[in-house]
Amino acid sequence: MKPQSFGYSLDAGVGTITFSRPRTLNSLTFEVYAELRDFLPKLTASEEVRAVVITGEGKGFCSGGDREAIIAELFARDMAGILEFTRMTGALIRNLRRVRRPVIAAVNGVAVGAGAVIALACDLRVVARSARFGFVFPQVGLCGADMGAAYLLPRVVGLGRASEILFTGELVGAEEAHRIGLANRVVDDGAVLEEATALARKLAAGPAFAHAMTKQMIEDEHTMGLDDAIESEAQAQAICMMHPDFKTAYEANVRKEQPRFRGAP
Repeated sequence: MKPQSFGYSLDAGVGTITFSRPRTLNSLTFEVYAELRDFLPKLTASEEVRAVVITGEGKGFCSGGDREAIIAELFARDMAGILEFTRMTGALIRNLRRVRRPVIAAVNGVAVGAGAVIALACDLRVVARSARFGFVFPQVGLCGADMGAAYLLPRVVGLGRASEILFTGELVGAEEAHRIGLANRVVDDGAVLEEATALARKLAAGPAFAHAMTKQMIEDEHTMGLDDAIESEAQAQAICMMHPDFKTAYEANVRKEQPRFRGAP
């Protein structure tokens, strides 16, 4: 499971994806988009992977689509060809949201365009103080709603704030991102990957089956009424209570030890 267009490593249950084009602030090419889209489902298929970190090499997280490798070519495409591309980028985000593991973005620098949406689509975001988010699509004459941004961003920061960000395309600094809920943690530059990895390892040591269920419930309950949500959670919790991890946690608590969860996700 070794990709060609970005880095990947697995250690202590944490799979780390690293965008590896630092000279262009990790801009995305057609190859990166397509390979990442196809790679993400493999994380769910692997029992060794219990949490995921996504980061960028060098000074940037991801600067979005590469101006020369992608933008220039799109001008030569017809409507069908352009729609094929936009659907592919959306499929990347869909597959990212479907990873049945906690996914943490270690935002070590600028995250703009598609890079901002990728960070947004992660479950948690650990952000460097100098980092900035930019949903800059309107600044280049495009719709602010791209790759699921208009679906995801209001869920994270609220409708009013999301509307302002997506209409203006203005950059959002780390402290402001933390204030509005776009960043979960803000840390010193240089400490981002370490902090995100530590959090990922903590989650990886937890109940993988239950974490997968939590992620599924968060996703599914968005469109439910309260009664349906409560019933869904009752069923989900009953399923978790039948999983061996529940008994493992109980027995460890009786012994006053830390539980060692071994259940497959």
